[in-house]
Amino acid sequence: MTSKEKSPPEENPEVLEPEILEPEVLEPEEDAPAEEEKDPIEALQEQLKKKDEELAKQKNDFLREKADLENFRKRLIKDKADAVQFANERLLKDLVQIDDNLERALNAPNASLQTLKEGVEMIQKQFISFLKSQKVEPIEAMGKPFDPSLHEVMTQMESEEHDENTVMQEYSKGYTLNGRILRSAKVVTAKKPAKETPTPIEEENVEGKEK
Repeated sequence: MTSKEKSPPEENPEVLEPEILEPEVLEPEEDAPAEEEKDPIEALQEQLKKKDEELAKQKNDFLREKADLENFRKRLIKDKADAVQFANERLLKDLVQIDDNLERALNAPNASLQTLKEGVEMIQKQFISFLKSQKVEPIEAMGKPFDPSLHEVMTQMESEEHDENTVMQEYSKGYTLNGRILRSAKVVTAKKPAKETPTPIEEENVEGKEK
């Protein structure tokens, strides 16, 4: 070829036309059912009804608790009355047993004075044991110096054998309960003998002798 031959034009590739998408039409959603607006008066009435129910419940609870408290108070009063009425029940049972033994001793057939005395002594020992079990102790008084916190003076007697204000006799025993005075001992205390004063006649006789 002498002249440049033009190459045949390349065939244009197939041009694709753009696909046109139709817009999707969204169907409108169904509207949710709108809440019905309540009447303000009805809403207020419902609230009042709830409050009334709560108040009624609280009132019932209060009345129930009040009744329980009243029953508890009555039970306490009864228990206190029973405690006062039967406080010495165990004590009296022991005393009844001592009385039983005393009655047996008195009703013993053909009892001599000696056997009766022995029976009473046994009962006395039982009674002393009973007092100790109740924390009751006798107060020692005989031969002891007078103590106003333990002794009660009934009278005084002159004595050369005892120091002044020494307990000579004991009318009745004293006792302590748990270290506290239950009953003071009633005692007789000693005092110094009074000096004898000469009578007028004795004085004249003394003067006559001196002359």
